[in-house]
Amino acid sequence: MKGVFPIDKLEALRTPLYYYDTRVLRDTLACIRTEAGRYENFVVHYAVKANANPKVLTIIRESGLGADCVSGGEIQAAIKAGFPAGRVVFAGVGKADWEINLGLDYDIACFNVESIPELEVINQLAAAKGKVARVAFRINPDVGAHTHANITTGLAENKFGIAMDDMERVIALARQMEHVRFIGLHFHIGSQILDMGDFVALCNRINELQDKLEAHRIRIEYVNVGGGLGIDYQHPNRQPVPDFKAYFKTYADHLKLRSYQTLHFELGRAVVGQCGSLIARVLYVKQGTKKQFAILDAGMTDLIRPALYQAYHKIENITSDAPVQTYDVVGPVCESSDVFGKAVDLNAVSRGDLIAIRSAGAYGEIMASQYNCRELPQGYLSDELV
Repeated sequence: MKGVFPIDKLEALRTPLYYYDTRVLRDTLACIRTEAGRYENFVVHYAVKANANPKVLTIIRESGLGADCVSGGEIQAAIKAGFPAGRVVFAGVGKADWEINLGLDYDIACFNVESIPELEVINQLAAAKGKVARVAFRINPDVGAHTHANITTGLAENKFGIAMDDMERVIALARQMEHVRFIGLHFHIGSQILDMGDFVALCNRINELQDKLEAHRIRIEYVNVGGGLGIDYQHPNRQPVPDFKAYFKTYADHLKLRSYQTLHFELGRAVVGQCGSLIARVLYVKQGTKKQFAILDAGMTDLIRPALYQAYHKIENITSDAPVQTYDVVGPVCESSDVFGKAVDLNAVSRGDLIAIRSAGAYGEIMASQYNCRELPQGYLSDELV
């Protein structure tokens, strides 16, 4: 089964382009609201790094989610899209002074702090403005995740977060500072996680840390567990909306949340991944010695995940129902790694056919580059192409 696309509208547009199915996006957001809404103290933020297309951001903001940002540029994009500053959180292992000042000027909800030097800088910059910054400490829980090594973030050797052994010392230091207010803890163990057992392991670790803190009479009001929920790249048509029910229930069942605490989530890929497709046009069909190549006008500059992570994306010929043949689907970029898929079964490909590379709504358009002096792809919403 293929996806449904407005082929006549797409034919008239310059490719490559990103196509966002707003019905899928709104169905996903509705499911998040329903499932998270079962628990009165659950708060969901959207991880802007997954996709910052302004029109996509507006739909997400209209759904009521907050914004999780990892740069000053993302804070600016979120504010411009209408996200309330009081629902913006700022994470990242290397926050520049101007980015911290930006967050202070907007009076954002929280800085997720990843080191003592960062905490000291935030305190100094807040003092210069006569403000008090709300901070949570990102603790590295040393919990592994069943995902690609490049997107695992919760192990002891990763660059992110503060070591568990340093947690109490850092909290004590923050409490001595006049221009920061310690409000809670932040965690994130990785991305594209489909095994709920990984989240159970995180819950167990947080429970241990909370008990340890309370033994020292330290209470926290804010717990942020990051995001990480994956999507079904193999079957985007069969499962366009991730299993948010199981995801939120896992935390409800296993995390010993106190009555006075709020639990914050930072979902990115799970929100936008399935609504987006990279649409490309076939430039040439090339017969090699032992295989044939479908050469597209889209390349790793438009969607880098296959080259960077060897990531799988379902590929469909959306303008042909001819008998299936097998192709290596490649791009025009002058790099051997510019390959979307090898030995891909497609309806027989001809020059000019439109190819959809599915599940590209997250880390697609946002990671596009201009290598080889290529133009950035444009993004279009299905609402615009009616």
